[in-house]
Amino acid sequence: MKAIVYFSLLLIFSACASRQTKSDGFGNFETDEVIISAENGGRILALSYHEGEKITKGTLVAVTDTTNLVLQRSQLSAQKESILAQKAGLYAQIGVSDQQITNTQKDQVRIHKMLAEGAATPKQLDDIDGLIALYGKQKRAFSAQLITIDKNGSALEAQIAVLNDRINACSINAPIDGIILEKYAQAGELATPGKSLYKMANIDHLILRVYISENQLTQVKLGTQVKVIVDSSGGLKETSGVVEWVSSEAEFTPKIIQTREERVKLVYAAKIRVTNDGSLKIGMPGEIKF
Repeated sequence: MKAIVYFSLLLIFSACASRQTKSDGFGNFETDEVIISAENGGRILALSYHEGEKITKGTLVAVTDTTNLVLQRSQLSAQKESILAQKAGLYAQIGVSDQQITNTQKDQVRIHKMLAEGAATPKQLDDIDGLIALYGKQKRAFSAQLITIDKNGSALEAQIAVLNDRINACSINAPIDGIILEKYAQAGELATPGKSLYKMANIDHLILRVYISENQLTQVKLGTQVKVIVDSSGGLKETSGVVEWVSSEAEFTPKIIQTREERVKLVYAAKIRVTNDGSLKIGMPGEIKF
């Protein structure tokens, strides 16, 4: 019986040793995680999804209250209409000034003729010239007011555009295709600008971050295809991955490595992109073989 136990232990240790020999790097799977946040303050009206649900880019995932923003926009719109309404009166006054100048210029022509015939005095000509100049100044003043009104109207339009953008931002859409990893809020809660609502990630492809020795660097090039080994219910499972990044600087082996001897070694980090068939999970350990 003891012989059987010793033989079984020997087989286990041999398998572990063989696995250590075959694998050229060890690490864990990770991916780029995206935090979806509220851009505006307000009550959360809807949070449509839960952890584990898969969604596509552009899907509406949350809605925050827009009441306050809509009221601000209505106020600015009313101010804009009030300001622009003044333009009609100014155009009318400019029209009156033009007519006054036209009529006075006709009188000016007559006075010039009368002055040549001795039937008018130089003072009458000076008076008519001054009147034309006065009407001209009035017209320019009205035109300047029109320019000011247009600038004020443009400023209000810009503020309304900002509010429209903020109102649109109250409908929050998924920025990527992926799966909801965590949900941080509930409908009915009060959101503040920047409040996290969801954490999501695309897990169609995962990154296996492994650490390799300096001697192995010559075997690792960008675009190189490598074997990826993971644990499964039926034992070890092999798939393929592509090297997409290798660190340019050495570092000490991360402390997640168990033995002190391994932790003090200098290694290089590398990222292996692996297509996920659904069996790979974030944080799951993996190995590579060149």
